[in-house]
Amino acid sequence: MTTFSFPFMTRKFMLVIVMTIAALCAALPVSSLAAEKKYADWNEIAGEMAALLNASYEAYFRKDAEQAKNLVNDAYFGFYEKEGFERTVMTYISGKRGAHVEYQFPVIKNLMTEGAANKEVRASLDNLIKMLREDANQLDGKQESGFGVFIAALLIILREGVEAILVIAAMAAYLTRSGNAALVRTVYYSAGAAILASVAAAFAMQKIFQTSGADQEIIEGCTMLLATLVLFFVSNWMFSKAEAVAWKGYIEGKVRGAVATGSAFALGAAAFLAVFREGAETILFYQAMLADVQSSSGMVWAGFGVGCVALVGVFALIRYGSLTLPLKPFFIGTSILMYIMAIAFAGGGIKELQEGDVIGVTSVGFVQSIDLLGVYPTVETLLPQIVLVLLALASVAYYRKRSRLSRPETGKGV
Repeated sequence: MTTFSFPFMTRKFMLVIVMTIAALCAALPVSSLAAEKKYADWNEIAGEMAALLNASYEAYFRKDAEQAKNLVNDAYFGFYEKEGFERTVMTYISGKRGAHVEYQFPVIKNLMTEGAANKEVRASLDNLIKMLREDANQLDGKQESGFGVFIAALLIILREGVEAILVIAAMAAYLTRSGNAALVRTVYYSAGAAILASVAAAFAMQKIFQTSGADQEIIEGCTMLLATLVLFFVSNWMFSKAEAVAWKGYIEGKVRGAVATGSAFALGAAAFLAVFREGAETILFYQAMLADVQSSSGMVWAGFGVGCVALVGVFALIRYGSLTLPLKPFFIGTSILMYIMAIAFAGGGIKELQEGDVIGVTSVGFVQSIDLLGVYPTVETLLPQIVLVLLALASVAYYRKRSRLSRPETGKGV
């Protein structure tokens, strides 16, 4: 039976990541949100949002759509995001619920932009206020418990970290099996640099630039779309080498270690962006949680620690468990995983830009949100994902055809 052990470089890399995030969560000053919090419960915050949303309807009724949208923004960025309502719903109720409620804000602004009937706008606002009240009642009904805080802290690191770990582990395994193990440290160093960049970004957004909520959404959206392009390039490059004929050259040493400079850069960039895209937000999530809990801060660290161990397990399973898999299925599977991550990042990036008022919202009623896959019920998020799927299928067809044409001349591969 084959056993696997973590090389020193890998253990050191994982330890540095965990220690860096933990140190940051403890060292960042308490957010101005937590320090200035003056609300007795979540229903009081929901009441503030309801007042703003009702005022937005009054402005819309007066034919002042811009003022109406500004008031919706005040409710979203000034309360739903700033006061931690969104992340608390996602943590203690469900991510799906948080995403569903969050989407109502841009939907309402889009109705106002299109000049929808007063009755339709009023109904949408009433529905949003109803959902905010429901969530506030549910949150206020929860008693703080050590176990509840532990689960919430665990879910944050798992939700935000699993995609990054999948990308990093898959690329590390890919490079090792393709004879380019020396480049694995490029992936590790890039991920480590992303952790440090997330530290700087979290501090800068909170204390230096006082970045507005909309600006944060735009930054996150652009980062995710850039990650989409890089991951799609990497996945396409991986699949191009997955056919036996192409890998025969790699395995026999004809092009062993000859990863192009551009491809090496893309791998490093993919690792960096996979971590950085949500790094600062994850750090601020934990920092706000530590500020909010009363007597269960130790359980926050416990949940974070167990989550990190689980992520290390996922990393080990992909990074080392894949060593026993046949080459061709492994490389095809790795490239498919990268394709899926690219498609998910595309949907998430567009969603962030919608929340930042850069891109409009056209609802698709029959589609359900799947946050993990970046699927959201709007034309704007679904369209680029459909395009990426078609491009991926076209790439697969092209490389398979090229492999078939080259087979008579080169013979069967490994």
